[in-house]
Amino acid sequence: MDLGLTGKRALVMGASKGLGRAIADSLAAEGAAVVVSGRDQAALDKVAAELKAAGAPQAFGIPADVASGADMDRLADEATRLMGGVDILVLNHGGPPPCIASEITDASLHTWFEQMVASPIRICNRLMPAMRKQGWGRVIVVGSTGMQHPIPNLALSNTLRAAIWGWLKTFSGEVAADGVTMNVLAPGSIMTGRITQNAESRAAKAGTTPEQEIAQMASEVPAKRIGMPDEFGPMGAFLASERGGYITGSMIRVDGGRVRSML
Repeated sequence: MDLGLTGKRALVMGASKGLGRAIADSLAAEGAAVVVSGRDQAALDKVAAELKAAGAPQAFGIPADVASGADMDRLADEATRLMGGVDILVLNHGGPPPCIASEITDASLHTWFEQMVASPIRICNRLMPAMRKQGWGRVIVVGSTGMQHPIPNLALSNTLRAAIWGWLKTFSGEVAADGVTMNVLAPGSIMTGRITQNAESRAAKAGTTPEQEIAQMASEVPAKRIGMPDEFGPMGAFLASERGGYITGSMIRVDGGRVRSML
């Protein structure tokens, strides 16, 4: 299938590893130019070189801290300068430390709100006018199945991801007629550092081992296994593509069937 991504220009945040990297890989393989962002310039340079080798006509790494509004403005402007514009924006970032609801503090709520809600909204607002003007754009939020089915021990993540989902659902209806789609791509248990972190936290509370906790996570999935990043990234490329143009305001789960809701 020709996804129509050749020549499109993508900014993928949090793409030095994990799920963001998986989406960047898939976009590059389809012929899109890609800017990747994160905090480690050396890691970003390595990723950019690998994306070019995989098929991206252009690939750049721009360091940026999602906790900084000024960094978000600079990232948007620099990506636009380097590629001549941004057609595809992938909003992805790390999540807060595992915790239960009674452990959420004012400080952690404010800190992580900036990173998980305010920063994505800010950079999207900066890039959206150009997408609407050209009559084509894609915004993808890498979320979590916790937006729909709260995940135990990830209370702060569940709370803030629900907020960004509400924003996206609202905004998507405002820009759909301009040719811009906005969707959430929600991973379930995918083998990244986040899974390891959550397993270690659960093990510390339960007196088990991280390996036992990962096995328990797998047993809770109908597929009876943890997913892999290369099973996630291609769905991001599809949502970003011409072929995905009639999907908007939706949450697409890649979770092995874990969420049992019919909604």
